[in-house]
Amino acid sequence: MSEAPTWLMLINSVSGENKTARMRIWRALKSSGAGALRDGVYVLPNSKSARAVFQEQAEEVVAAGGAAHILPFDSHDAAQQREFARLFDRGAEYAELFARLASLKAGMAKLDEVEARRQAAALRRDVAALSAIDFFPGPARSQVEGALTDAEAALNARFSPDEPHAAKGAIPKRERARYRGRTWATRRHLWVDRVASAWLIRRFIDPRAKFVWLKKAGDCPKTAVGFDFDGAEFTHVGARVTFEVLAASFGLDTDRAIARLGALVHCLDIGGVPVPEAAGFAAIMAGARAQQADDDKLLQGMSAVLDALYASYAEPVADA
Repeated sequence: MSEAPTWLMLINSVSGENKTARMRIWRALKSSGAGALRDGVYVLPNSKSARAVFQEQAEEVVAAGGAAHILPFDSHDAAQQREFARLFDRGAEYAELFARLASLKAGMAKLDEVEARRQAAALRRDVAALSAIDFFPGPARSQVEGALTDAEAALNARFSPDEPHAAKGAIPKRERARYRGRTWATRRHLWVDRVASAWLIRRFIDPRAKFVWLKKAGDCPKTAVGFDFDGAEFTHVGARVTFEVLAASFGLDTDRAIARLGALVHCLDIGGVPVPEAAGFAAIMAGARAQQADDDKLLQGMSAVLDALYASYAEPVADA
């Protein structure tokens, strides 16, 4: 069987009198990352998701009284292939994001935490959105993703200066029975990894867990189970953040929803693979943290958010 054609083309026409429909369809195609060959003619790299985008807009066109056709095709030669690929050059958009990241980092000292994290969340959302329509990624994407990681590291260094350093070694398996009804301790003023880890502990490991919020890691009671600080029983190991270490330690990492939550926490705590929900979760967390100085109440409020995310992630994933 021959390989599928490289490109998909949508040819559509809508009456000029129907300006609302024309604008709605144009915005949807622009948002999808489609390249415009001319008015009413759009191209995307051939894929199931691209066909779904064009099919949806073709139906919109027909519903508006117009005509639409979707055509798969290959480039005539290498020169035409390069010409089509240039339609998807995101260099200018990446340059704009890079400048915004540099501005955030340069002005961070003048921002309070809520505003700094709001701007960082917006930038992470915009980087993720651009990456999703960057069909031919190159150095610019890597440069911006690296700048985003650096900006978030600078933000955490300013507002969460006691983040743990990653330990080395394997992650041993633990028996949940030995950790029931325990006192658990971590640093106060919860942020993403700590709040998610505390939720995971109470939800799946120790339902009767009591928490102690430490001003300094050295204040940890000897009988408490420490987490997410240097020297704690559960903390960063290798490339894994504390949430991921806890999940692996207690055999919870085979749960698809917990694994997806781990990816979100990892993304926000130390950077990594972009997660669509990350920016929204960070914004909610920053707002909740600004409103609630009591860590017990902060955990209670954020647990509802994490419960909802867990339920959403547990749903079967639709085909791309």
